[in-house]
Amino acid sequence: MRGRTLFAGPRPGLLERPLTLLLLAAGTAIWLLLQPETLQALPLAWRLPLVGIGAWALGSAFARPLTLEVGEGWLWRQAGARWSRLALWGFALVVGGLGVWG
Repeated sequence: MRGRTLFAGPRPGLLERPLTLLLLAAGTAIWLLLQPETLQALPLAWRLPLVGIGAWALGSAFARPLTLEVGEGWLWRQAGARWSRLALWGFALVVGGLGVWG
């Protein structure tokens, strides 16, 4: 995994670059800090899984730039997993959609 940095890797797509994911995670986290009622309006049956997925997606997005330096171990594999990046984009879209239409 040599040659990967925060800004680029071996030609990842724009939506998969660590800096893009980090900015998306930061924006989503700031949105939730400023507008917590976005998720509070949901029923508990929807809110709990969404909070769990969001915690994992935001955590792995924030940890990914740090794991690029180490390049090994369980956290490195999980933070770089494709489903982890898709969960972040999905969570951000759900939160943004709830914020706009809610």
